Amino acid sequence: MTDDRWRLAEFRRILDNSKRAVIFTGAGISTESGIPDFRSPGGVWTKYTPIQYDDYISSEEARRESWQRKFDDSYGFAEAEPNRGHRAIEKLVRDGKVSAVITQNTDGLHLKSGVPEENIIELHGNSTYASCLACGLRHELEPIAKAFLAEGKIMDCEACGGLLKAATISFGQPMPEAPMRRAQEETLACDLFLAIGSSLQVYPAAGFPQNAAKNGAALVILNREPTQLDSFADLVLNMEIGQTLGDTVEVN
Repeated sequence: MTDDRWRLAEFRRILDNSKRAVIFTGAGISTESGIPDFRSPGGVWTKYTPIQYDDYISSEEARRESWQRKFDDSYGFAEAEPNRGHRAIEKLVRDGKVSAVITQNTDGLHLKSGVPEENIIELHGNSTYASCLACGLRHELEPIAKAFLAEGKIMDCEACGGLLKAATISFGQPMPEAPMRRAQEETLACDLFLAIGSSLQVYPAAGFPQNAAKNGAALVILNREPTQLDSFADLVLNMEIGQTLGDTVEVN
C-alpha cells in the first residue's frame, strides 16, 4: 500500500470511529470555489492594504473604500458556490457525525451548502450581510449597494442611525465572545478535530486544534501545505481538499 493510500485508509478509520467530530475550516476549502486565499501570494492582502477597524470607525474615506471593495467584489465572493469539500462536510453534519463546523471563512458557503445555521460557528463573521455597529441590527446588502452605487451614499442604520459595516471581523476589531466561547465548548467536547484548509497561523483561532489534541481528541489536518501544528496531529494529509473529502465521504 502506497503512503497516500495508507493515509486515506487511516483517515477513513479515524472518521468511522469518531462519535462526535468537529470540523475547523480556513480559506483553503474555498479556493476550489474560486475565492482566493487572502494571505497567499497573489491573494487579496497582496493587492489591498487591510482597512483597520479604528480607521473604519473614524474615517468616512475608509468606510467608502471598504464598501467600494465590497461592491466591486474584490474578494471574489459574489459568484462563488459550494464545492465538493463543502458538500462532503454538509453530509457529515447531516449524518450526525459532525456536531459543529467552526470556520474562519466569511463567505457563507457552509450555510449555502446546506449546513444548518445552528451547526456553524463563524469566528470572523459573515460577508453576505451587514450589521449595525451600535445596535447589532442585521441589514441586507442589496439596499446598501443600491444607495452606494447609484448615489454614492453610505447608509446608516435605519433603527438607530449607527454605522453599518459588513458583518465581518476587521483587523483590530475584537473577536466576538459568543462564537469563541461556543467554539471552545465544541472543541473540548469532541473526540475528533478535523482542521481543513487552514495554515493554522492566525490566533486565537489556531489554538483550537491544540486544545482538542491536549484534551485527548484525535487531530487530523487536511491542508495542501504543511502547517506549524503538524507535529500535534495524529494524521496529516497534504492533499487536495475537495477530492479527499468527497472520495472519503462519497459525495460528488
